[in-house]
Amino acid sequence: MRDCIRKETAEMTHAENSLRTKTKLADSLKKLMMHKPFSKITVSEIIRDCNVNRKTFYYHFEDIYALLKWMFAQDAINIVKEYDLPSEYREALSFVMDYISDNSYILNCIFDSVGLEEMKRSLYPDIHDIIRICIDSKEEELGLHIKEDFKNFICNLYTEGFSGTLLKQIKEPDNVSKEEAISYYSLILNVSLPSVLQSAPKKEDLQPEIQ
Repeated sequence: MRDCIRKETAEMTHAENSLRTKTKLADSLKKLMMHKPFSKITVSEIIRDCNVNRKTFYYHFEDIYALLKWMFAQDAINIVKEYDLPSEYREALSFVMDYISDNSYILNCIFDSVGLEEMKRSLYPDIHDIIRICIDSKEEELGLHIKEDFKNFICNLYTEGFSGTLLKQIKEPDNVSKEEAISYYSLILNVSLPSVLQSAPKKEDLQPEIQ
């Protein structure tokens, strides 16, 4: 029993140290990206800035692109952690819009370096979680029992639309203001989602008829 506890403690400590090191590397990359193009940044500059050795860098990341993708994904997961969804989904959306505004230069560097699809893959899980929580909450509020495959379908549909629109906001920040974007997203969730769920196939529709 004690050996198991020691093993779990050691694994937890290793994970915490690994996260701490990755965060240091990401912070150094962010700092450097504020002063020079991403394509000009080297591993040597990153490790010198955060005072780790080259072996440590390559233990955690295959290359700078892997660090870049991890950095973006790590920022994205804070969306779900910070808020009580769905009651605070407007605040979560505001957080996302502020993040895009405050980190526009870095996000554009990431966009240009890894491409649209890679950024969408990083955003997708957390946007999906937000949408799914909203769907489940609205389903419960309306007293419905929707087929699971349909909930998955509309969740993926909304997620594709929301994540694509958020990424467009990175490249075209002046196209829609923060307030307008939050208002539009909220309108979609508050108006279209209940209507879709009320018309959706229900679990009881699958029950066989009793002869």
